[in-house]
Amino acid sequence: MFEVASPRLAALLFLERVQRADLARTQRWIEQERKRAAEEAARRPPPPPPDWVIAYVRRGADKPRLPEGVHIGGCTMAPGEPEAITREQALAALAEGVPACAFCRPDSELGVLE
Repeated sequence: MFEVASPRLAALLFLERVQRADLARTQRWIEQERKRAAEEAARRPPPPPPDWVIAYVRRGADKPRLPEGVHIGGCTMAPGEPEAITREQALAALAEGVPACAFCRPDSELGVLE
């Protein structure tokens, strides 16, 4: 192999080999844990959708977003990433003039007709 200049250098090189082996083992454990966690997450059913959501229309980075409509949670017609809201917030939004989705009809479900 090669000649070591001092016993101290030999000890340090040995320590380095041990630490590299420890690091490789730790990295394998991390990879195994990530794989286990991903498999567990894949087995878990997704959480149920919220009862009510409000979708917004983006108008640009410097402008406030506008409410697009109130939807029943899980409505496939809600654009973007709608926000979950409570029943009371859904009723208030409809009362303020935010339109109800014509597809899922949250106004009918809430007992409010436009």
